[in-house]
Amino acid sequence: MASEIHMSGPECLIEIINGRLLVNPKALKILSAIQQPIVVVAIVGLYRTGKSYLMNKLAGKNKGFSLGSTVQSHTKGIWMWCVPHPKKPDHTLVLLDTEGLGDVEKGDNQNDSWIFALAVLLSSTFVYNSMGTINQQAMDQLHYVTELTDRIRAKVSPEVDGVEDSADFVSFFPDFVWTLRDFSLDLEADGQSITADEYLENSLKLKKGTSQKDKNFNLPRLCIRKFFPKKKCFIFDRPTNRKKLGQLEKLCDDELDSEFVQQAAVFCSYIFRNSNTKTLSGGIKVNGPCLETLVQTYVNAINSGNLPCMENAVLALAEIENAAAVKKAIAHYDQQMGQKLQLPTETLQELLDLHRTIEKEAIEVFMRRSLKDIDHLFQKELAAQLDKKRDDFCNKNLKASSDHCSALLKDIFSPLEEGVKEGIYSKPGGYRLFIEKIQELKKKYLQEPRKGIQAEEILQEYLKSKESVSGAILQTDQTLSEKEKLIEVEHVKAESAQAAAKMLEEMQIKNQQMMEQKEKSYQEHVQQLTEKMERDRAQLLQEQKRTLSLKLQEQTRLLQEGFQEENRRLHNEIQTLQKKMNEPRQGCCLI
Repeated sequence: MASEIHMSGPECLIEIINGRLLVNPKALKILSAIQQPIVVVAIVGLYRTGKSYLMNKLAGKNKGFSLGSTVQSHTKGIWMWCVPHPKKPDHTLVLLDTEGLGDVEKGDNQNDSWIFALAVLLSSTFVYNSMGTINQQAMDQLHYVTELTDRIRAKVSPEVDGVEDSADFVSFFPDFVWTLRDFSLDLEADGQSITADEYLENSLKLKKGTSQKDKNFNLPRLCIRKFFPKKKCFIFDRPTNRKKLGQLEKLCDDELDSEFVQQAAVFCSYIFRNSNTKTLSGGIKVNGPCLETLVQTYVNAINSGNLPCMENAVLALAEIENAAAVKKAIAHYDQQMGQKLQLPTETLQELLDLHRTIEKEAIEVFMRRSLKDIDHLFQKELAAQLDKKRDDFCNKNLKASSDHCSALLKDIFSPLEEGVKEGIYSKPGGYRLFIEKIQELKKKYLQEPRKGIQAEEILQEYLKSKESVSGAILQTDQTLSEKEKLIEVEHVKAESAQAAAKMLEEMQIKNQQMMEQKEKSYQEHVQQLTEKMERDRAQLLQEQKRTLSLKLQEQTRLLQEGFQEENRRLHNEIQTLQKKMNEPRQGCCLI
């Protein structure tokens, strides 16, 4: 909820000290509290080009991210500001302002490359901010985009040729927005007015030729076209005269150039309405804790001398999310069983039916939160825990029934016990009185409700414990002949055998019920897993169709521009993607 966000201003998320990236624990704590889906907008560009001003506008403030008023770069590392999303209810807008690229004070541009790569990895909309027009100098300054494949890995293991398909990147790269500041040209081409987007598309056209100069010209343009299929461009007039630029955060809109104010408003409106929720491969919607994990995973990889890998990040996230999914599912099961189960149950089936209903709900809770559960390890863990809890409840049910029945028998049969002590049945005709009393009290016991599944067994155990007393009374009863006594002994034996057979039958029924329950439980897991896999496959297919459509559009453009070699490369990527889309579906099995 929006109430979870309490950021009056930006907080440093990642800083660079002595060449190492350090994550700010305070910023991570803020992210961990944001349970809503997040929209992440990151901005990069050369230092002192007005990036921070635009980010303050997106935050709805004049002041926040440091603007500075000199030629020194003010924003160091990556700073974060989380605010309620102004247009998407129940979403949080995460703004990332980055250290200015090309700061002469740093000397080493290694930091710049990692800042650029992290901004791409963490954002759902990536804003590149530059001054003036899109000329070759502007493209040369954007050389970081040509290094992305050297800075980021999409998969743990690339394709067999060791080269990653651009489709692997397109599936998780953000939308690209180029903001051109202090733009002074008229938007025209061949004497016709064009839009800022058309100006960007024209600027990304390739140059025919095979010289190194031609290759250098085409490389950044090809990378932008391949990795960022969705592109947008905004132009901005100079906001005010040069002397007042250092006071931007103090100036009201009516003190700024009216065209600039309008252009900034249009930019903000576009970002608010068109920036998507940060989503990972497989349609995983990112919230604050997820972004927290991504930040830590990428930074740890960089500090370890490895390349940040998207697949690794998702797997690390999956470990955390799936463990939490198991915990949440078990908590739901415990809560519902605690509320709805009254021990002892009248029958075992009553307990198993309730378990099955709540087990189904618990599996649904797990499925909603789980992701990338490799080999279904976490689902198997959930199944094992649910089985154990079912068995625990069965044992508790047994004990509750046994304890209740034992107490009930002690109370109901107390007159019989007293009679035996007082010798009421140790006289002629006493055996018949003893048997009649047992039958009377037994009937009373059987009429008591909710004795549970141990009612018969505890009763038989009690009656068996009285056989020696019954036998003694029988033998001392002088009103009975020896023949009658023998007949009675045989009758007692027959009743005992009949009761034992009944108990054995009940035990077999219970075992059968438990076996059926285990099979139903397995089938419930398989059914819900199958449905989830179908949903995941549909999501993947949707992503692949989107990527394919974008590649086909780029292929058409390359053909129109006459670039056969690039077209052949793209054609191979398209064929690979189509082959993946046509791969047969896998079945699911839980062992």
